[in-house]
Amino acid sequence: MVEKMEQQQQVNNSASSGFKLVGFTNFKPPIYPKSDRFRVKKFHHVEFWCTDATNCANRFSWGLGMPIVGKSDLSTGNMVHASYLLRSGEFNLVFTAPYSPSISGNDLKHTSSIPTFDHSIARSFSVTHGLAVRAIAIEVEDAAQAFNITVANGAKPSSPPIKLDEDILLSEICLYGDVVLRFLSFKTPKTPNSNSVFLPGFETVDEISSSRGLDFGIRRLDHAVGNVPSLAEAVAYVKEFTGFHEFAEFTTEDVGTSESGLNSVVLASNDEMVLLPMNEPVYGTKRKSQIQTYLEHNEGAGVQHLALVSEDIFKTLREMRMRSGVGGFEFMPSPPPTYYKNLKSRAGDVLSDEQIKECEELGILVDRDPQGTLLQIFTKPVGDRPTIFVEIIQRLGCMLKDEEGKTFQKAGCGGFGKGNFSALFKSIEEYEKTLEAKVPVNGA
Repeated sequence: MVEKMEQQQQVNNSASSGFKLVGFTNFKPPIYPKSDRFRVKKFHHVEFWCTDATNCANRFSWGLGMPIVGKSDLSTGNMVHASYLLRSGEFNLVFTAPYSPSISGNDLKHTSSIPTFDHSIARSFSVTHGLAVRAIAIEVEDAAQAFNITVANGAKPSSPPIKLDEDILLSEICLYGDVVLRFLSFKTPKTPNSNSVFLPGFETVDEISSSRGLDFGIRRLDHAVGNVPSLAEAVAYVKEFTGFHEFAEFTTEDVGTSESGLNSVVLASNDEMVLLPMNEPVYGTKRKSQIQTYLEHNEGAGVQHLALVSEDIFKTLREMRMRSGVGGFEFMPSPPPTYYKNLKSRAGDVLSDEQIKECEELGILVDRDPQGTLLQIFTKPVGDRPTIFVEIIQRLGCMLKDEEGKTFQKAGCGGFGKGNFSALFKSIEEYEKTLEAKVPVNGA
C-alpha cells in the first residue's frame, strides 16, 4: 500500500510540473548552453559529517590514497569540532565531527573553522543518516551574489554569506534532504604555492602524520550523485535556482534490469565541470529499487556516491584492492567473464589486449559514447548502512583546446556508464540479497 501511494505521488509530481523523461536515446542536450544564474567555477570540496573524524579520515586516507594535509581541532584551538582535510590533486575531502558542547559553550563558538557548523544539527544528522555527505562545495565568483540569486529563485537558505577573512566568503543553501550546497568565493585566486592549506582555522599536518607520499592517482571530483524521492520536484527546484541545464537523462528502460531500476537526470553548469546527477526509484518492479533501499536506510534524500577521476585507473585499483581486506574499501562483485570476452570488439581500438586483461583482473567496467570512453568501478557502501559509496573513473578521449591553446578534456567524456548500469544493478541486487538472507521473517 505504501509503495502504491509513493508511486502515485511520483506520478502526480511529474504531471504537476510538466516534467517528462524521454530517455537516453531521445534526449537532446542543449548546445553550448549559457544558462547559469551566477558564475560557477568548479567543485571545491566535499564535507562528510560523522561521529569520529579521526578514524573516518584515516580510513579514507588509507583506502583512497589521499594524504591528510590539514586539520582544525583541539590542537589548533578549535573547541567546537574536529575537521581533517584529505587532498589528492584538486580533490578536497573533509571529515567533521562535533566535540561536546559542554567544552565550547556559546563563548567559544568563534573558534570553529567552519562557522556554519551546529552541534545539534550535526548530532541529529549523524543519528539520522549515519556516515554521510553534509556539504557539496563549489567555488563561485561571488558567494554573496550566488546566495542572493539562488534564494531569490526559490532556494531554501541554510546560511547567509559569512566572511571567513578578508579574502574568503562562504554561504549555503539547501540542496536536497539534509545536504547543503556550499558556495565559496576568493578575492585572491588560489595558487599551488598559496600559504593557506584550506580555509582559515586549518593548519598544515606535518609530513609524518599526513603520509604525504600517499598517492593512488585520484585527481578531482567528476560528479556527486543524489538520491531523491521525486525526480521531477528535485530537478525543477535545483534548475530554477542555479540555472543549470540538463546534461543527460536515463530511464529504467535505459539502465534497469529485469528486477529493478531507476530514473535519472544529470544537471550541469555552463562549462559542465560541475555535474549534479539525481536519481529516483521506480515502483512496480520485481525487487525494490536500490534507490528506495537507499532512501529508507538514509531516512530521506542524500548523496548516493562520489565519482572520483583517476589519472591511471589501473594503478588506482591495484593500490585500492591491495587494501580492501586491511582497512580499505571493498568493491562490488565483478561482471561475469562473458562481459570481458566481448570487450575487445567494443573497445579494442582504445584499450590494448593487456589493458583489457587488466580490466578483467581488476573488475573495471568499460563504456563508450560517440566521443570517448569511460572506465569505471564501484565500491560497496563505505559505512554501516547500504547507502553512500565511491566510484572511481577514468575518461579517455574528447581532448580539446581552449582560447589560450591549452589542452583540456571535455566534461562527461565517455558518458555516465549507460552500458554498464545493468551490470552494476545486478551486482547491487546480489549484494542486497546477501543482506536480506539473514533478515528474520516476522513470526519466525
